[in-house]
Amino acid sequence: MKILLVMPHPNPKRNILTKFQYPCLTLQQVAAITPKEHEVEIIDERYVDIDFNKNYDLIGISTLTYNSIRGYEIAKIFRKKGIPVVFGGYHASLMPEEVKKHADSVVIGEAEYTWPKLIEDAEKGQLKKVYKADKLVRPEDIPAARHDIGVFTAWEAIQSSRGCPTGCEFCAMQKIEGPVFRARPVEDILHEVESMKSKSIFFADASLTISPPYSKKLFKTLSSTNKKYHCFGNINVLSRDDELLKIASESGVDRWYLGIESISQENINQAGKSTNKVENYATAIKKIKDHGMDVTGFFIFGLDHDTPKTFKKTLDAINNWHLDSASFSIVTPYPGTRLFDRFEKEGRITNYDWSRYEEGKVNYKPTKLTEEELLEGIRYVARNFFSFRESFKRSFNRYHLNPVDGVVTFMGNMALRYFYKNEKLDI
Repeated sequence: MKILLVMPHPNPKRNILTKFQYPCLTLQQVAAITPKEHEVEIIDERYVDIDFNKNYDLIGISTLTYNSIRGYEIAKIFRKKGIPVVFGGYHASLMPEEVKKHADSVVIGEAEYTWPKLIEDAEKGQLKKVYKADKLVRPEDIPAARHDIGVFTAWEAIQSSRGCPTGCEFCAMQKIEGPVFRARPVEDILHEVESMKSKSIFFADASLTISPPYSKKLFKTLSSTNKKYHCFGNINVLSRDDELLKIASESGVDRWYLGIESISQENINQAGKSTNKVENYATAIKKIKDHGMDVTGFFIFGLDHDTPKTFKKTLDAINNWHLDSASFSIVTPYPGTRLFDRFEKEGRITNYDWSRYEEGKVNYKPTKLTEEELLEGIRYVARNFFSFRESFKRSFNRYHLNPVDGVVTFMGNMALRYFYKNEKLDI
């Protein structure tokens, strides 16, 4: 069969910055578990358009919430042609009853044990309406992704583990990958990395600090690859484990992504992010930077204990921490999360248009802010953090004595400045 795997994107804005986005690892992973006798093509609409006139035998569409409606549009076109369409990914796993209305079949959760069976059934014309694995995938059963197909960008992505034991209120990862941490054999990761063209690798794991012994072994193994790595980590470990930081730096890790989320411990506690203690933020960031690695902080605004004063306090804090970059989002109650269930029970959901669920829109009623105050606050933080002056200061300082590092950091900040200036934030 000829199979097309699609990552939808509504109205993609393609420019030179597009090449620096992380690729869709999900499609490459699904391609890897497709039996080799079938021909697989990958289309990520962020990069290229779909040719609806080409002939395919099966369409697989992976969606998040924000691009699910675009996924339904694509499915409608192909189904009119008589081509069966299968949905998978986060939104399909969290909202299968909705997705079933637009699909011939839905894959819920991990696909390693179900996708090959689905392919077999599709060949026979006997597709079931739903495919759901009855157990979590063993990490040794996760093959290397198909990095040889899809659009090649400046970055490539890999996943060394699955499962997140933290289970934040606003996150749906536990419902997809489960709460049990499962790590692939380190030797498998090394072989996959060695097969990848790019010198810059992004680890798409929930966190590479869930099991420090595993991460230390992994980083030691990767130290011979002469590649650069970006990965997520948790503050509770990175604020105290100097050995992990040293090994990570020596292996080629040059950036950690920290889900800081909020400077309010009340917000952190309500969200159930047990890995975060606000008092440890500064220590963790300084230690990472002192080991020669950069830090990007991820922040969510609009949590229940945020007030109009939160925005300046947050901006002052992150400037004092000398973060190299940051991401600012509006809290989004994704369907399937505990946050969505709580907001809906409290009558606070104001919009069910999934195309707006992209972390730049207000789709609920905040408690101590108006919607307008929330939007103006996040604009204030982004505008000031990514100003030319502040971007230059953080790019050329004692942490970036190498001019090349300074230029790279500055250009990254300018790219994000462009994004936030052009991103439509609204109610």
